[in-house]
Amino acid sequence: MRFRPLHDRFVLRRVEQDQKTKGGIIIPDTAQEKPMEGEIIAVGPGARSEDGVIHALDVKPGDRVLFGKWSGTEVKLDGEELIVMKESDIMGVLTKTGSKSKAA
Repeated sequence: MRFRPLHDRFVLRRVEQDQKTKGGIIIPDTAQEKPMEGEIIAVGPGARSEDGVIHALDVKPGDRVLFGKWSGTEVKLDGEELIVMKESDIMGVLTKTGSKSKAA
């Protein structure tokens, strides 16, 4: 089933966290918190202003984002748990940083 969010909403999938601590201790599922990091899989066209102009979202499918613990609405589509939320619920977009090399 395909799902297309409307307006300034988007759909994301939670990114699974490690089940071990740095020291090697395994954390059981019942003690783990839900991750607040996710990957966007679909976005709506954008928010419509009062004058009717659509303002596109700053995020796109494939972006990894941080969001609030209680943000969005959890839905289940085709057996997969997803979250639908508004762009304003995002705290920021995560980017990979490369190793910095100093030029001499």
